[in-house]
Amino acid sequence: MSALPRVSVVLLLVLVAGAIVVPWISPHDYFTPDWDATDLPPTFAGWHLLGTDDLGRDLLVRLAWSCRISLLVALAASLISLTIGVAWGAVAGYRGGRVDAFMMRTVDVLYSVPFTPLVVVLTVLFGRDLVLLFVAIGAVSWLDVARMVRAQTQGLAQREFVIAAEVAGVHPAAILWRHIAPNLAGVVIVWLTLTIPTVILTEAFLSYLGLGAQSPLTSLGVMLADGAAQMRSRPLLLLCPALVLIALVYCCNRIGDVLRARHGN
Repeated sequence: MSALPRVSVVLLLVLVAGAIVVPWISPHDYFTPDWDATDLPPTFAGWHLLGTDDLGRDLLVRLAWSCRISLLVALAASLISLTIGVAWGAVAGYRGGRVDAFMMRTVDVLYSVPFTPLVVVLTVLFGRDLVLLFVAIGAVSWLDVARMVRAQTQGLAQREFVIAAEVAGVHPAAILWRHIAPNLAGVVIVWLTLTIPTVILTEAFLSYLGLGAQSPLTSLGVMLADGAAQMRSRPLLLLCPALVLIALVYCCNRIGDVLRARHGN
């Protein structure tokens, strides 16, 4: 591994550690207003190392919580899409024929559904909830992995060990679980590392529009929206979450590129 991917791994670990540790050791929380400490610049007085926002809430703690929530949404939504996509693509690729045609035409139809209006409709029907955000992102992002897994499964279905299992009378579900799924692990891990940054950006975009995390909860998108409203008077409120978002997306993308190159070799 070259120096640049190592830096990406270290930076990502630092961000994750900060998201976990900072709220735990800080005397402040992310939601309680302190009207006596509004709009403070970075100062060691009161341990406001990055200052406070217009409600007196500690910026560093809110940034750590935002990073935590954004990573949680990304991981949860990615796991949801992974579960659906791998199961769908593996079944379609292994069964083939009409089953494959029906399942992949379903994927094509879902590709035509616009994502943001779908989230707006779900929000109107079920309310603004973080769990809904997991489901909404995960329920759409599985389409790509389903196609990828289908193509890989079609190749694996012609391998000798799968044909031998079929001749031995092994149930198709057992073949998918024992023989095909383990051989998909490498591709799926690469896909996961490349999808997490996309989900992070999607969550930030939805939260920026007010469709994601709701007050008093915070996320990087919420902080970006708050900072954009005060970018001239308090540029730090916009700069800090923007830098954290850029760092998260870059690190995940860089690690994913390295894993994809190794898998391809």
